[in-house]
Amino acid sequence: MRPQIALAAVLALAGCAGSSKIMVGQARPPIDPAQVQVYASVPPGSQEIAQLESSSAIGFGTQGQTDAAVERLKREAAALGANGVVLIGVGSSTGPASMSVGAGSWGGNVGGGIGIGIPTQQKKAAGVAIWVPPQP
Repeated sequence: MRPQIALAAVLALAGCAGSSKIMVGQARPPIDPAQVQVYASVPPGSQEIAQLESSSAIGFGTQGQTDAAVERLKREAAALGANGVVLIGVGSSTGPASMSVGAGSWGGNVGGGIGIGIPTQQKKAAGVAIWVPPQP
């Protein structure tokens, strides 16, 4: 098997990131994700908009993956008009990204196969999108 094919398979798996939401309040007009603040607890007077979950691309468990999952939460919150996210938690799911190739023959030539197992992680983040009123 060519190294380029193995690399392409790993890179294809790296694009597996996603998010989900459950609306619990009224959405507002979208805002810039840079305006979304991350909170450890619910600020007084805030209004819940949605429960959010996000995941990073598959990788090797780096801080960058955690940051990407939190940034995805912020983007989802901003799309709903939320100016804050209460971070509920960040975790990991682990699994092997595997690939295998079979064998065959053609015109008297016989080819072999190879299997690759790469231990990978996907970082996940959960939070609540909120709208925090301006402080006087």
